[in-house]
Amino acid sequence: MNLYELTVNDTEKIALNDLFFSAENKAALAQTIKEHQYLEELKKYDLKADHKILLHGHSGCGKTTTAKAIATALNKNIVIINLSTLINARIGETSRNVKALFDKAIREKAVLFLDEFDQIGKSRDSEDKDVGEMRRLVNTIIQLIDYFPADSLLICATNHYHSIDTALLRRFQIRLKFEMPDENQLDLYYDKLLERFPSHLQDIPRHYNISYAEAKDYIHTLMKKQIIAELELAHKKNSV
Repeated sequence: MNLYELTVNDTEKIALNDLFFSAENKAALAQTIKEHQYLEELKKYDLKADHKILLHGHSGCGKTTTAKAIATALNKNIVIINLSTLINARIGETSRNVKALFDKAIREKAVLFLDEFDQIGKSRDSEDKDVGEMRRLVNTIIQLIDYFPADSLLICATNHYHSIDTALLRRFQIRLKFEMPDENQLDLYYDKLLERFPSHLQDIPRHYNISYAEAKDYIHTLMKKQIIAELELAHKKNSV
């Protein structure tokens, strides 16, 4: 499989202030971004910016959006890889593909975002059908992470934190947990989503006990139905 078939160069710009997650997570990311903005100044004191971040927790709660926001704040390109696709390509070539992706991010001084990190970072003690291959792969990843330069940024995401090898977990300077939003957090998110639509369409039933991604899909599906219904009604009136 071609390297570029495994990557997504995403150009979406997302501001850090637009993220909906805990104040602790936001503060940690703000500090990391400042460190990278003052990278050269910190080097004078032999200080390195934190540049290895693990995002873990529930699906649909903002991990990918967070990676994009970090890239936006640092004015860097982001290279997104879904690792389940990479693993399924050919397991014998996985280590080579992973190294090529790291090399690409290093050349571009980009943000490398590895989604579904558990697909290649499984514990070497796991009962995998190809334990030898997985052990070699984890060893390769450890080496790649250890030598990943500070002027690039590695962000990994997983929904299965406890399946990742402990030696890999220790490599991440920052580990942020993403939890399901409560009703107040979802209300703030609904308000943000709805503010762009006409006021008469905003009074809708709100669903709770769902992720941010599910809430967004719900609002967009409902709004499309309402907007199209209004357009068709107006069309019928004009046709009379």
